[in-house]
Amino acid sequence: MKKFISLLALAALLAGPTFAQPAYSGPMPVPPSDTRTDALRRAYLDRVKEVLVWYSATAKPDKPETIGTGQIVAKLALHQDAGLVSQRIIELMKQPQTGDMFWMFPWAAISFLGRDQLSAEAKAAIRDAWRTYFPMRGDTENHWAMYYSSLFLMSELYPDDPAGSWFTGKSSAENRAEAKGYLIHWMDLATTIGQGEYNPTHYIGEYAIPMLYLATWSKDPEMKIRGHMMLDWLMAELADNTLNGVLRGPNARTTEESVLERWNGLSSFFSWTMFGNTPPPAAYGGFGIFFAGAAENYQLPEVIYHIAVDRSQDYIQRDLKRTRRRWRYSDQFMPPVYKTSYMRRDYAVGSYQGGQSDPIQTHVWDVTWAVPDPRGVHNTLFSMHPYASTEVLQMYFTEQPDGLIDSLSGQGKPSFGVPDKILGASPYERVFQDLDTVVALYDIPPGTSYPRINGFFSKDLTQITEDKSGWIFVQGGHTYLAYRPLAPFHWEHLLGYRQLPSAHGYKWERVDKGEQGDKLLVSEHLKNGTIVQAASADEFKSFAAFQAAINALPLEFRLEPVPVVKLTTLRGKQVTFTYGQAPVVDGAPLDYTKWKLFEGLYLNAEKGSRRLTITHGQLKRVLDFNTLTITDSVTP
Repeated sequence: MKKFISLLALAALLAGPTFAQPAYSGPMPVPPSDTRTDALRRAYLDRVKEVLVWYSATAKPDKPETIGTGQIVAKLALHQDAGLVSQRIIELMKQPQTGDMFWMFPWAAISFLGRDQLSAEAKAAIRDAWRTYFPMRGDTENHWAMYYSSLFLMSELYPDDPAGSWFTGKSSAENRAEAKGYLIHWMDLATTIGQGEYNPTHYIGEYAIPMLYLATWSKDPEMKIRGHMMLDWLMAELADNTLNGVLRGPNARTTEESVLERWNGLSSFFSWTMFGNTPPPAAYGGFGIFFAGAAENYQLPEVIYHIAVDRSQDYIQRDLKRTRRRWRYSDQFMPPVYKTSYMRRDYAVGSYQGGQSDPIQTHVWDVTWAVPDPRGVHNTLFSMHPYASTEVLQMYFTEQPDGLIDSLSGQGKPSFGVPDKILGASPYERVFQDLDTVVALYDIPPGTSYPRINGFFSKDLTQITEDKSGWIFVQGGHTYLAYRPLAPFHWEHLLGYRQLPSAHGYKWERVDKGEQGDKLLVSEHLKNGTIVQAASADEFKSFAAFQAAINALPLEFRLEPVPVVKLTTLRGKQVTFTYGQAPVVDGAPLDYTKWKLFEGLYLNAEKGSRRLTITHGQLKRVLDFNTLTITDSVTP
């Protein structure tokens, strides 16, 4: 498992004095009123330039430690200080810092950006590092995307070099063939049965950056168009899954920070850059600079822009994804994930069917409501089983089991082995969503860690009312929410984490913000469940009227022998959901075998098709990986 670098830590390392107020601390951005292609392009390039100029300004010639890969990329992209940059590169290459595939892609970018700017000595130093430094390939989907894209491009840059000049022990031609083979294999998986690290709050950059580099610098026409098409694919999904630029759940990979503060992830850098409808995170997300360095070579399709900024009508989206690759304790290699998203102007509801998707960083479901400014706001509601075991780690990782859980804290993942965590998935959770209704059921075997359900209640909720009916009514923004725990519960303060100085990895201290902080609804019962119903405030005359409407809905449930819920939703659907069985809606069982790769208002694709249709109004773009073509059209 790679050592995790938090965005806050990275931002602290990269931060420095600036010449102007950066967008991440400025006012809320407003998407341009002029939506002509040329106007959108100018706005996009202005944002990209802001990132480059800000990073360049943090480099101090008299302080070499302030000139890292981010500053080098910025200066090369702006064609500044080539002599200074060359000197710094020679120094850095004397002892390449560990970082594995995270070392590879910045130096691949620097190699291409600096082809006509760096000194011969600097270029030779970089080239030799690809012989002497041995970056590990890693063990996750994003690792391999970065590793193989970087190796492919560097092997193209030095196309005829022998095996002895590469850390792989293979020639340039052999490196290219291996890398190209894997990248095409990964694209085939993503475009036929779905991505494994789907809807990631941070790792979107680890896919978007390599794809941009392929589209920009590859000499191979096939890989150049593949990179462009995959970048379109990623941005289309981002546009479809964001509420005012904020990515919500479910997420195959995310962090504690992004689960709480939905905006606080690298995904918001891409929403800001591409759509201009949310601020970027601090220091432009850290890795944002590595996209900005080549961003002028990409043009966001207008159809994707309109999908991102248009929330004038409600829409349901159903997508097919897959779990992370399993190595042990499973008779399925990459089981399917059935993802549902319901988007409205005031809120969004998202989920997948439950079970293990990733061993550590999965977020299964939530309701996220719109806010005027998402910075510092915990605008979300959900529940989860805080499951932790060495066995589930062994299912997905190849390391020896001893110390696996303890090692996570030192890698920036301190919450995995604690009972009050809010991040992770459980094999004993089953979820069903119909529009803006979510039912989550739990059947936890005795002896499982941990025997409780954690319901997250944000510090930013208002009008919290515990009704005698058993419903808990709250308001978030312009959204009314009804939360129904199916077993007795108590309240706890959600403890946060403070990182302490440490010479070895990470050390953490728990933080209790008391009544001013977030809260957990804790239900310590093995057979359990949660029902959540959302609605826009303007659908009702008052908060009391919303409560009356929810209390009037028929609801039956039992917890033995397994949890079962029968209810009528606020939208008039008759739902029966039994743990371990297919949900039944209006008398018809849900058939997951008919789930398409994408099915919704804007994104549509058949399973196995390698072909995505992106539409908004009269605009349509088709990405066809069978023919490696992009087709745009405008319907009359």
